[in-house]
Amino acid sequence: MHTQPTTDRVAVVVNTAARTGARVLPLVEQHLRGPGREVVVHPAHGGAGLEAALDAALAATPDLLVVGGGDGTIGCAAARVAHTGTALGVLPLGTANDFARTLGIPTALPAAVRTLTEGHVVDVDLGRVDGRAYLNVASLGLSVAVTRRLTPGLKRRLGRLAYPVATLRAYRSHRPFAARLELADGATLELEDLLQVAVGNGRHYGGGLTVSPTASIDDHLLDVYAVERGRLRDHVSLARLLRTGHLVEHERVHHVTARRIRLVTDEPLEVNLDGEIAATTPATFEVDRNALHVVVPRGSGAARMDGASGP
Repeated sequence: MHTQPTTDRVAVVVNTAARTGARVLPLVEQHLRGPGREVVVHPAHGGAGLEAALDAALAATPDLLVVGGGDGTIGCAAARVAHTGTALGVLPLGTANDFARTLGIPTALPAAVRTLTEGHVVDVDLGRVDGRAYLNVASLGLSVAVTRRLTPGLKRRLGRLAYPVATLRAYRSHRPFAARLELADGATLELEDLLQVAVGNGRHYGGGLTVSPTASIDDHLLDVYAVERGRLRDHVSLARLLRTGHLVEHERVHHVTARRIRLVTDEPLEVNLDGEIAATTPATFEVDRNALHVVVPRGSGAARMDGASGP
């Protein structure tokens, strides 16, 4: 796509419960307001007010919907504007900000705000689990236990350090599971004694971890990896590879790419979508190609296959 963002009609939704949400509104308004430009701000006071704020913002069919918050807030907005003419502008105000990291959007607010008018619009994929959209990674196993321990209070106290702390706590009580991965080409993987299964649409998750070295948010593929429980020393070696994504090359990890995959477990297991427990196995994971128009910095290399039909 690679077009200049249209900013004649701009709607701004900011989660004022996010760590820096309350002070971003004046900065956004100061930068965006100008002759011939209509800017309407809709504060969202926590998760309870987000849907109402998005309803109000999208009622006027804006050219650009600017959303400030964490990955959960951004993901909720992305699902609403997918396959519409409204582009999404991202202000990363959360703890992890993995979607912004994948797209190369700066976390410094003045630079992120400038991106809204100085960047360009590209097309990226959404992941879907039984139709429900997600941006970064859907997963089950250890990650669900981590999410349950990753309380708002812990994130406020520790920031990004909350993720490894919650992971260590969850690991101590993890119960292994078995899963069957049914691929679109008819192939099947039967896996046992698993720690976690992750299905990545984007590149980053969990506060800066990487799905795989080749993962991209516009390659029209899901990156799927399954980690065996193994021994403690295996997990120590795996942990060193999480930042780069090279864990997919570890002997205890199974890795495939696919456009569509069905995941079946012996008993229903909860599925974590970008930090929200929102689905249950058995579940079908699919790529929704070029579903989202999003504003990224001109120097961003995130959308290298932007608009392509893909493999």
